[in-house]
This record gives sequence, C-alpha cells and structure tokens, in this order.
Amino acid sequence: MGFIDALLGAGRPVIMELKRRDPNGHDLFGERTIPEIVAEYEAAGAPCLSVVTGRWFGGSDSMLHEVAQLTDRPILQKDFITRRDQLAKARQLGASAVLLTAGLLPRTSIRNLVEAALDLELTPFVEVTDAGEIDMLHRAEECVVAVNNKNIKDRERDTGDLDRSTRLLPALAAAGTKCPVSASGITQPADAARILAAGYRGLLIGTGLLRTTSLSNWLADLDQLRAPRAS
Repeated sequence: MGFIDALLGAGRPVIMELKRRDPNGHDLFGERTIPEIVAEYEAAGAPCLSVVTGRWFGGSDSMLHEVAQLTDRPILQKDFITRRDQLAKARQLGASAVLLTAGLLPRTSIRNLVEAALDLELTPFVEVTDAGEIDMLHRAEECVVAVNNKNIKDRERDTGDLDRSTRLLPALAAAGTKCPVSASGITQPADAARILAAGYRGLLIGTGLLRTTSLSNWLADLDQLRAPRAS
C-alpha cells in the first residue's frame, strides 16, 4: 500500500517517527534498539513510519535501510533532499516517501523534485511553514503536504506553534492536497486530537512518542479524546 493510502485509511493516522536525538542533541532511544522501536510502533498500529536520517539528529542512511528490512509499513525518509540522486538512493534504501522542505528550496527545484519523486513512485512529503510556501506547491493532489509547527531555520529548537497548523489548513485545502499533515511540536494527546478534529488527515510525531513513558497509554488517551460523545 502506498504512503498516502495507508495514512488516509488509518483509524489512527499517526506517522510514528524514529529519531535518535532531539534538536538539542539529547538521546531519544535510550536503551532501546531500532528493532524494538519498530516492533513497538507496529504493535501500536502505526500506518506509516518516519526515519530521520539527517546527521544533526543522529541519523544515517543505514538506519533507514535497517528499518526497511524490519517492516512492511510505508516509510518516510526525513532529510534535507535537494538533488535527484538523493531520491534514487532513498528508493534504493527502502523509502516510500521523501521529505521536501519548501522553505529551503526554490520554486523550480520543488517542481523538479516532486516530478522526479513521482517518476520513481516515491510520495513527495512537502513540508511548509507559511502561505507563500503553499503557493509553491506542484501536483499537490499527489503529495502529502505537512505543516511544520517549528522553525526549521533554527533546527527546530523552538517549542513550536501548533496554531500554525490551524491557520494554514484552509490554504492547504485550496491547494488541492487530500492528505494534509501536521508535524513537529505535538507532545500531548489533547493537542493531537484537536488538530485531527480541525481537519488534518495525519500527524507526524517523533519526540513526543519517543519520550512518553507508555506509548500504549498515550495512544489510548488520544483514542478516548477522539471517540464520539454520547448525547
């Protein structure tokens, strides 16, 4: 199943992320191994996984390859991709989707990389932070478009502005994406539930899930908050 279909078809559309370090360099894995985290995410029903391969977060290409050998879930590679050869490598390593950061790429580069990714049967996961970047979108109906609630130019060291997702949702709808996602800064089940209730079709959560003392309890709280209220 493709990345978008897996996310849109999920009862709990949370992309669960593997990231070795947080933006301040603190370890997020602890004593856990990659196979243990992947198994925990699968048991929790993750429709898709995300693997941060960027070195500033302690990632590597080998980490993506290892995760791809452990799961049949669609996998997003999160890195600063700027060239076509990186797309081919992502595909070879086992990625199903690739991060394209609109704030760091010229309009022509975004267009070319989206086209190249789709040619390789990779889902473009285009990350935006403002309306101007949404205006740069190309073939948005075939992309995941993700609002990053943090400041990427500061390597996401801020706490995040979750209201950014709320403000930008109408612009995402107007652009034509069928899979808007809110990413980064989501640490509490109540915030996750609120963003999904606003109309987002998915969430990408890494640090919040890796730091929780009980993944199952965190997700159970989210499910309870999303459950229909009896009248």
